[in-house]
Amino acid sequence: MAILPLLLCLLPLAPASSPPQSATPSPCPRRCRCQTQSLPLSVLCPGAGLLFVPPSLDRRAAELRLADNFIASVRRRDLANMTGLLHLSLSRNTIRHVAAGAFADLRALRALHLDGNRLTSLGEGQLRGLVNLRHLILSNNQLAALAAGALDDCAETLEDLDLSYNNLEQLPWEALGRLGNVNTLGLDHNLLASVPAGAFSRLHKLARLDMTSNRLTTIPPDPLFSRLPLLARPRGSPASALVLAFGGNPLHCNCELVWLRRLAREDDLEACASPPALGGRYFWAVGEEEFVCEPPVVTHRSPPLAVPAGRPAALRCRAVGDPEPRVRWVSPQGRLLGNSSRARAFPNGTLELLVTEPGDGGIFTCIAANAAGEATAAVELTVGPPPPPQLANSTSCDPPRDGDPDALTPPSAASASAKAVDTGPPTDRGVQVTEHGATAALVQWPDQQPIPGIRMYQIQYNSSADDILVYRMIPADSRSFLLTDLASGRAYDLCVLAVYEDSATGLTATRPVGCAHFSTEPALRPCGAPHAPFLGGTMIIALGGVIVASVLVFIFVLLMRYKVHGGQPPGKAKTPAPVSSVCSQTNGALGPTPTPAPPAPEPAALRAHTVVQLDCEPWGPGHEPVGP
Repeated sequence: MAILPLLLCLLPLAPASSPPQSATPSPCPRRCRCQTQSLPLSVLCPGAGLLFVPPSLDRRAAELRLADNFIASVRRRDLANMTGLLHLSLSRNTIRHVAAGAFADLRALRALHLDGNRLTSLGEGQLRGLVNLRHLILSNNQLAALAAGALDDCAETLEDLDLSYNNLEQLPWEALGRLGNVNTLGLDHNLLASVPAGAFSRLHKLARLDMTSNRLTTIPPDPLFSRLPLLARPRGSPASALVLAFGGNPLHCNCELVWLRRLAREDDLEACASPPALGGRYFWAVGEEEFVCEPPVVTHRSPPLAVPAGRPAALRCRAVGDPEPRVRWVSPQGRLLGNSSRARAFPNGTLELLVTEPGDGGIFTCIAANAAGEATAAVELTVGPPPPPQLANSTSCDPPRDGDPDALTPPSAASASAKAVDTGPPTDRGVQVTEHGATAALVQWPDQQPIPGIRMYQIQYNSSADDILVYRMIPADSRSFLLTDLASGRAYDLCVLAVYEDSATGLTATRPVGCAHFSTEPALRPCGAPHAPFLGGTMIIALGGVIVASVLVFIFVLLMRYKVHGGQPPGKAKTPAPVSSVCSQTNGALGPTPTPAPPAPEPAALRAHTVVQLDCEPWGPGHEPVGP
């Protein structure tokens, strides 16, 4: 009897001790292999010839491999409710489009492989929801744009980012700087031309940075590179080292890369592309003393310019140096000028004043600066009243007189050109331009005894009408050179540089000999052709005159023909006058007047007026008819 209460107590516990019933698994998609017998669940469909993501996926799967298929797009419903998915591979498909929020339910996803597809851009909503993503592989696509917010949801967890083999010319560097946990960053084989300074300063866990085969000419200093030793190969590298690869770039080995050359790292295949003296040499084999820069030299500046108030004015300044100088402008009041409502500064050194005012006149200063120094030049601007109107229809064949503006040149530009000829910048005593005509000029300079080891001289010049700098290399024993193929009537800026071998460093260096400013003589002005409106009006008047004359001649011919034919139309015969009596020419008898027969029409060729005179005897009582 004691056993019965014990059995009754154990009966409610019997269902709880039985194993739970598992949910019915989804069927495995066709041509796929599914591992559903044990955890974690996986669906493997590599190379199955799929055209889209199978709709009958097991939503409990932790691994989904769809590589090497023909999937063209990923839709929002394809991966919905797969909250336990940890690894997703879509490599080597033909994916062109990923719908916004397509991965929104994959909050547990750790690795996403999208390499080997045809993606051209990545927007802000396409990777939304991947809050635990650690590995993102986007290599071998056609990416040309990466949105600034594309990596926001995974910025704190991402450890591996591969963007290699794409078409990226720009990157959201500010967004990449927030990837604090990233360990590997692949940017190789893209079209990157520049990297901003400090772009990697906050990537404290970065262990490998690959920037191979881009278009980088320089790499700016970064605090990250100075903190960690740089290595070329990851094998055997310490945990605190940074493996940096930047080979295959057209590096310009000047003083801007000295910081990188001073870092301790193994030799690798990085090479210099320029300057010519270092082109083709291994980067790490070039001595630090060979990484030199050249200070800027102003080669062209606008001549003194005069414009009327209210008109635009363009001030130009060109400079050469290594690295390329940056040109800035300072107003006569000492303010640094930039883009504003009244002024625009262009990267090529041009300052454009959109609307000039009387207070804008004065001396503007052009400052060209680079890592080796700076150079300045002054440009004078005069703002005056509007000039008197000029006659623009001149057809004179005489050569223009001094100060006479060309008919096709605005008055302001002509007056500025004339002033540039008279009051240009002073010419250096060392360089002289003599015997200059319309298309040629003779340049002379003295012997440069203080400079030993001169290899050659270099002449640099350009005109005021263009920005193209022309170079001429002259033998070291020459003291003059004849410039030909110059444009007539233009102002030229010219500088002579001595190319010599620096005895201290053994490198090729340049030193300015002097600069000069000259103007070629104007050519004979061709006879001015009449303007198009004048030609059009003349042709219309002439054509109208010809038509009126033709009508008058035609009317005159008709009147003459009408008069010749006696007032009758030319094709109609003249009607004969009626006859009251007829004299017989046979017997003179007076009889009844016969009815004259209608005259036969005369031939057109014989038609004329004929006068017939008849001698008739007078009829009276003494005249009787003579009988037979």
